[in-house]
Amino acid sequence: MRKAEVKRRTKETDIAVKLNIDGKGEAKINTGIGLLDHMLELFAFHGLFDLEISAKGDLKVDIHHTNEDIGIVLGQAFKKALGNMNGIRRFGSMSAPMEDVTASVVADISGRGSCKLSLGPGACVEPVAQDGYSLKDAQHFFEAFAKNLGVNLNISLNNPGSDLHAALEPVFKAFGLAMDQATQIDPRRKGIPSTKGVID
Repeated sequence: MRKAEVKRRTKETDIAVKLNIDGKGEAKINTGIGLLDHMLELFAFHGLFDLEISAKGDLKVDIHHTNEDIGIVLGQAFKKALGNMNGIRRFGSMSAPMEDVTASVVADISGRGSCKLSLGPGACVEPVAQDGYSLKDAQHFFEAFAKNLGVNLNISLNNPGSDLHAALEPVFKAFGLAMDQATQIDPRRKGIPSTKGVID
């Protein structure tokens, strides 16, 4: 069982994450940011990750620190749970629809953390912020996660419209599915999935 517990406390936030990569999709999320809670529950459910997140932050100022720091700690938890990456598939690529919206997430757990979230064809407008959460906040979350795990994430959002909930829901579903695929053990793979012999 590939599990990790990570805690991070700063003057701005206090965050704890428990992760079981080989789980059943059970989630207990309390970040203080309602929309993010829902999205992380979708991520865990569709990725079949058991995930607990508790977060306290300076939400009276804004959501930025809490949102970004959750991405940091979740990325660190995945990195810790995966260890030396021995035998993982490494790559994951999944798409998910939500009515007219389609989101695609491509992941490579390469040790090189980067993230690109782009609006594809049909994006006449950018989704409007909901309950203080915006598409830019989601991008900051993904960037923090990517850098701290060391995963290359390319996220494409097609025909999103103005409803942020409807836009982000397929993104987080596809994110869970792609990460599940990338973290699975390939029985044919002997060792670390890199010609360098290391992923760090």
